[in-house]
Amino acid sequence: MQGAEIAGVTAGSRPHSKEPMTLESMDSVELCESEGKGRGLKATKESWAGDVLFAEPAYAAVVFDSLTHRVCHTCFRRQEKLHRCGHCKFAHYCDRTCQKDAWAVHKSECAAIKKLGKVPTENIRLAARILWRVEKEGTGLSEGCIVAVDDLQNHVESLGEEQRKDLEADVQAFLNYWPPESSMFGVQYISNVFGVINCNGFTVSDQRGLQAVGVAIFPNLCLVNHDCWPNCTVIFNNGNRQAVKSMFHTEMRIELRALGKINKGEELSVSYVDFLNLSAERKEQLRSQYYFDCNCEHCTKGIKDDLMLAARSDEEHQPSEEEVKEVIQLSKDTLQKIGKARSEGLYHEVVKLCRECLKKQEPVLAETNIYLLRILSIASEVMAYLQNFETAAEYAKRMVEGYMKIYHPNNAQLGMALMRAGVTHWHAGVIDVGHGMICKAYAILLVTHGPTHPITKDLEVIRHQTEMEMRMFHENEYVYYKMREAALQNRPMQVLPEPAKELPAGIFNKKQ
Repeated sequence: MQGAEIAGVTAGSRPHSKEPMTLESMDSVELCESEGKGRGLKATKESWAGDVLFAEPAYAAVVFDSLTHRVCHTCFRRQEKLHRCGHCKFAHYCDRTCQKDAWAVHKSECAAIKKLGKVPTENIRLAARILWRVEKEGTGLSEGCIVAVDDLQNHVESLGEEQRKDLEADVQAFLNYWPPESSMFGVQYISNVFGVINCNGFTVSDQRGLQAVGVAIFPNLCLVNHDCWPNCTVIFNNGNRQAVKSMFHTEMRIELRALGKINKGEELSVSYVDFLNLSAERKEQLRSQYYFDCNCEHCTKGIKDDLMLAARSDEEHQPSEEEVKEVIQLSKDTLQKIGKARSEGLYHEVVKLCRECLKKQEPVLAETNIYLLRILSIASEVMAYLQNFETAAEYAKRMVEGYMKIYHPNNAQLGMALMRAGVTHWHAGVIDVGHGMICKAYAILLVTHGPTHPITKDLEVIRHQTEMEMRMFHENEYVYYKMREAALQNRPMQVLPEPAKELPAGIFNKKQ
C-alpha cells in the first residue's frame, strides 16, 4: 500500500452546456444581499440547465485522516499504489508530477510533521494550510476570490459548551503543531479559522465522485445560500491528470452548475442537506449544523412531506393511523440495527433485517414513504454486492420509482441512484429496463456533472454497451441470452465494491 518513496523537492435545457472558460472567471455572478440570509450570489446573465456559473480551485484542502495512505494528497484521486514523501513519510502522491505540484504547499507541512513527530488531525492540517496561505498572501482577497477567507461566517459565538471545549482542544493542538519560525497568530484569529472550517468545509470526492475523501475551503462557493429546492448544484471535479506534462493538466476544482433556467438577477442557491428528509428534519439539521432557520418554500409549506409519510391506500387494506406509526417506529429501529450490522460487515444479517422490515412495511406504507425507500436502497445495494442481481434489481426499480416522485428532476443523487439501478438491471439481464434507467441517469448527469466528468464518461460507455446489447436482444432474444450465458460462464466472478458503511456526505463537511 505504501508504494515507493519520493524524495523531497523544493430545468429548461439546451443540447450543449457551457464549460467554464477559466477557473477564475466570475463574470456570471455577483454579490447581493439576500433577505433574511445576509450575503449571497446572484446571476448576472441568463443561464440554462448544465451551464457552469463558475468554477473555483480550493483555497486549501486536505485528505481525510482515514484515507491518507489511499488518496493522492494533490489531486485527491484514489490509487492502488501511491508514492510517499521521503521526508515526512506522511504525504502520498500518484507520481512525481503530483508531488512537485504539492511541494509549495506541503513544504511547511512536511517540516512541521517531522518536528512534531506525529500527524495532526485533518482539521488541524487544514487550519495550518489556510494560515500558511494567509502568511504568504495576507488577509485580503486572493486571486479569483470575491470574498476573503477572513470574511467567511464562523459562528464561534453560537457554539455550545461542549463545542467550545472541542474548539479549545483544537486550538491547543494547533499551537503545538504550528512552527515557531512561522508568523504568529492570536488565539482568537485561530479560533475563527476553525469556525470557518466547521461552517464552510466542503466535502471533496474521489475521481468518480462516489466516495468522500477530503475537506476543502472554497470561498466563493461559501457565498451561495441554501434552498431545499435549489436552482444550482455543486460538483467536485478532480481535473485531468492524464497528460504526461503537468502544464497540460487541468486544475482540481468545484463547479457550480445550473439545474434549469436561471434568469438574470435571480439569486443562486444550493442544498446543504439531502432533500429526502421531512421538512422538520431538514430544518433541525440546518439549525444545528449551520446555525440558521430555513424559510424556503418547501420547508414553510411542507411540500412533499405528505408523499414522504404516505400510507398505502387501496381497496384491499386501509391502514389505521396507529398501524402507520408502529411501522414507522419499527423502520427507525431496524435502520439502527442495519447501521450496526453494516459497520461490522454482516451483510447477510443486513439482508435478513431488510426482508423482515419490508414484510411489515409493504402492506402499510406507500411507495414514496421515505422509510420504505431507505430500506429498499440498502437492500438493493447489499443484494448487488452479494451477486443476487435479480432481487437487487427488483428493489432498485421500486426505489427509483419513489425517488422520481420526490426529488428534483435534475437532482444529482437521483441521477446516481438511476445509474446504480440501471447497472443492476443490466447485470440481472433485464436489458430493456436497465438501458432506459441508464439513459435517464446519463441525461441528469450531463446537467449535474457535465460531459467531461469521469462518472459521466463511464456512464456514456455503459450506455453505448447496453444500447448495442438491446439491439441484439430485439433482433433475436434467444441468441442474445445464449451469448450472454456463454460470456458469463467464461468471465471470472466480479466482486463489487463493499457497500458504504457510512451515509453519503452532504455538500459541506461537518465535524461530528
